[in-house]
Amino acid sequence: VFSHPPIGTIGLTERQALEKYGPQNIKVYRSKFPNLYYGPWMVEAEDKPKTAMKLICAGKEELVVGLHVIGMGADEMLQGFGIAMKMGATKADFDA
Repeated sequence: VFSHPPIGTIGLTERQALEKYGPQNIKVYRSKFPNLYYGPWMVEAEDKPKTAMKLICAGKEELVVGLHVIGMGADEMLQGFGIAMKMGATKADFDA
């Protein structure tokens, strides 16, 4: 499916993760940031289009069980995140 802006999703939704692991075992991280595509543009950061990301983690080790992103380049970003999730990535791996 193609969309504008691009949307990418991999793994469980927040609702699916809550049902599978229980609310006490799920932590959700959200972030909004200017996409790197707009980096060299001479525009204030708050005026640049944003990319939004949601990371869904399970358990004490915070295993990444879902990742959702919307914004320019989301489709390309998700390819690398998909590999990381297949390899058992945790929130700590994403923070490194």
